Amino acid sequence: MKLLPENIRVLYFATDCVEPYVEIIRVKDSKRRMSLSSSEDSEAEEPEYQEEGEDSLPVLGDHSQLLDDHHLEPLAAHMPPRTQGYPWQLVYSTAIHGSSLKTLYRNMAGLDSPVLLVIKDIHKKVFGAFCSDPFRVSKYCYGTGETFLFSFNPDFQAYRWSGENSYFVSGNLESLQIGGGDGGFALWLDADLYHGASFSCPTFHNAPLSSQEDFIVQDLEVWTVQN
Repeated sequence: MKLLPENIRVLYFATDCVEPYVEIIRVKDSKRRMSLSSSEDSEAEEPEYQEEGEDSLPVLGDHSQLLDDHHLEPLAAHMPPRTQGYPWQLVYSTAIHGSSLKTLYRNMAGLDSPVLLVIKDIHKKVFGAFCSDPFRVSKYCYGTGETFLFSFNPDFQAYRWSGENSYFVSGNLESLQIGGGDGGFALWLDADLYHGASFSCPTFHNAPLSSQEDFIVQDLEVWTVQN
């Protein structure tokens, strides 16, 4: 008997409405079908998904100076299902909007979707955070366990919620903080988005994300999913 290639799957269908039949499809197509509703409307939307290895990659609606497929592929594997298959829009960039935390907040006013913060420091190290909620000024911490940190060193490393506390995100006009506990933040940025810091913290049990615990921002981008 000839073995099937790894990318081929055989499906057997039997219902009360039609004669039983066998269909041979690619594995990526079977995964795609599993992610869709069984309704006819959902099946009609199937062509909107990306082909080949790109069907799980975030689709960037704008040009990024910091992200390419090398970054997007591992990030996509850690993003929640609700972000899959939707385009990402650049909502803030220091190259376009200047360096201002106040402007970052202003650009996110009215958003109700997760955001991806990407930073490159002056040592060319890329790191950041996926946050379940858009950044805003808040007296208390906000966010959910979907939030995670990442770093390319140059290999990808992700730090998910440890469950130890819920200090996901907090911010005011002077600074933005992600993670916390034991007197340190996983990621801290000042009002000018120029000076930053990264420490190990209980929220994510992370290693420092940047080349040094105190770092200088070279470029910064924030993306949001449009679903």
